[in-house]
Amino acid sequence: MIVLLVLIMILTDLLLVKWLKRSFLEPVRNLNVAMGKIRDGNLEYVLPTGEDGEIGQMYQNYEDMRLRLKESADEKLENDKHDRELISNIAHDLKTPITSVKGYAEGLLDGVANTPEKQEKYVRTIYNKACDMNNLINELTLYSKIDNNKIPYNFQKINVHDYFGDCVDEIGMDLESRGIQLNYSNLVAQDTIIIADPEQLKRVINNIISNSVKYMDKAHGTIDVRILDEQDSIRVEIEDNGRGIAQRDLPNIFDRFFRADSSRNSAQGGSGIGLSIVKKIIEDHGGYIWATSREGVGTCMHFVLRKYRESA
Repeated sequence: MIVLLVLIMILTDLLLVKWLKRSFLEPVRNLNVAMGKIRDGNLEYVLPTGEDGEIGQMYQNYEDMRLRLKESADEKLENDKHDRELISNIAHDLKTPITSVKGYAEGLLDGVANTPEKQEKYVRTIYNKACDMNNLINELTLYSKIDNNKIPYNFQKINVHDYFGDCVDEIGMDLESRGIQLNYSNLVAQDTIIIADPEQLKRVINNIISNSVKYMDKAHGTIDVRILDEQDSIRVEIEDNGRGIAQRDLPNIFDRFFRADSSRNSAQGGSGIGLSIVKKIIEDHGGYIWATSREGVGTCMHFVLRKYRESA
């Protein structure tokens, strides 16, 4: 009888140890291994989630933590890749106008431009290339503020008729020097008011028109700016007769770093952040933006902003 009791106790102890090992020690050991994988930077190691009770909850917590860490790591890798691409694009796009400026300046110094007409052409080209570099640097500066969500806004009441008229006058002088015709029509009432930051809204217009100029492939380039009335809103259309955008690319053109022409041999270049800046500014104004385009025909950018109404 005593022997039987001892055997039963030994068997019970063995079963209890086995149960403890299976229910607690092995899961804890598995969890320890998994945490070691994370410590070593391996975020692909997956724990089975079939356990019940507290152990199952610990496994699930580990898996949730692993997925969040993996998402953060993947996002950091993607951002690092984009930053490298941006630096490469900026370096390329600065080198191109700098090379042109250097070449035309040498032409002036060496007397190659030996007529007033030629000299004026050389100086005008140097000026345009300097403007391109300035726009690129401004774009990069604003990009850093967007990345930190720190775009400075100074919202105020703006008369649509006066504001866009002044913008077009300023832009028209630059386009004329590039041989591009600018057409303008404003169909809203002269007392129409919007709430906007005049500087950032001008950046929107400049970025869109800069893109139109960059991808203009016609001997006689034209850009049409139209301000349309839509009851509670105004709609701004900026249309060009340039090369157009492929339909497959249209949904992506406002994505940061997207470039329809990714070839580094492209004469157009581009950082790939200009239209993402445009979209961010318009959305921060409570508006929205979209594009329509036909390859070989041209592109039209549309954005809508709400009118300001005095409270009754």
